[in-house]
Amino acid sequence: MTSRGLERHLVIMARVPRLCQGKRRLARDLGELATWRFQRRQIDGLLRRLNKPGCWRLWLCLTPDHLAWPGNIPLPRGTEILRQGRGDLGQRMARPFHRLPPGPLVMIGADIPGIDFADIRTAFRSLGRRPWVFGPADDGGYWLIGARRRPVVPAAMRLPFDDVRWGSTHALADTLANLKPGEHALMRERIDVDTAADLARVTRRRAGAPSAAA
Repeated sequence: MTSRGLERHLVIMARVPRLCQGKRRLARDLGELATWRFQRRQIDGLLRRLNKPGCWRLWLCLTPDHLAWPGNIPLPRGTEILRQGRGDLGQRMARPFHRLPPGPLVMIGADIPGIDFADIRTAFRSLGRRPWVFGPADDGGYWLIGARRRPVVPAAMRLPFDDVRWGSTHALADTLANLKPGEHALMRERIDVDTAADLARVTRRRAGAPSAAA
């Protein structure tokens, strides 16, 4: 709960893990089975690390809408399921911001290794100072977006998703261009894993090894 009595909401945007579905570039590099295992590990790890009752309410926002959650991947108690619905990434991201009960909301992607409790806590604290917070990804997108959602009623709030070139190196810049100067805080950059090379860079970073460009 916040100091004003509003719930905090943490939304994880994820694809239901199924063989031969999603992460096509990674699958071309690693194979279908290894890619499926990566997706499973990612979602399972996030749910275990970030299910913190009393800190925030956890929502798992899934695509595609017609697939049920796999019974062999346990959901932590208290996790609530949403469906992303149709549309481009901006339209699907917008729905939880509009539809969930009032209160600060932080949204993350499921394909970013290493997100932990401290990251989410930092994001919510940033919303005490700025109305928006972003976690930049190294590919020009972002792994986290958060909105204060007060005093604006969520159903009426304007979201910065117009004219964003999703999936490009301009996604974060386009989103920030829809906000006024000084309206957002930035967190540390993380690697968005789309290829085997991305995954190798994550492994090197965790090991403290210098990058190939160093």
